[in-house]
Amino acid sequence: MPLMNAPPPASAIRSLLRAGGLLALVGLLAIARAATAESPPEFGRSALTIEASGRSFAFEVEVAETPAERARGLMFREGLSDDHGMLFDFGHPQEVAMWMRNTFISLDILFISSDGRIVRIARDAQPLSDRVMESGEPVRAVLELRGGLTAERGIEPGDRIIHSLFDGS
Repeated sequence: MPLMNAPPPASAIRSLLRAGGLLALVGLLAIARAATAESPPEFGRSALTIEASGRSFAFEVEVAETPAERARGLMFREGLSDDHGMLFDFGHPQEVAMWMRNTFISLDILFISSDGRIVRIARDAQPLSDRVMESGEPVRAVLELRGGLTAERGIEPGDRIIHSLFDGS
């Protein structure tokens, strides 16, 4: 019978360290992924108004300005209230494309010119989809709202976004 206090062979220690290191790495990756999914970055916030058919609709929007913020967007969120949204600022007019990877909620995606005019709306974008939705022309920004909200409120291409980001706003 081996002695209980005898040290294990060196090969056994190396195997345990390798296995332990791998388990530690897997554990750290799982924790990092969970932290990313559960605690979104802090975005700047501001007021935004949509003028549509003689009516005004007020929103509080989170503003995604950096490439990392724009890449994260509304991913992993489980809800979005009717008076909130996310405004993606691309800095200058350019053609842009959006998708719904890792986005759990349906969204209306509004493509906005530099003067604040809505040029296109992708309505009820399907959650978790890799389908690409393109602006179709150069835009300064994109606004994401709860899916179905633009139809409910009669918001259409040609309507105006009032926000400090846009010329003449």
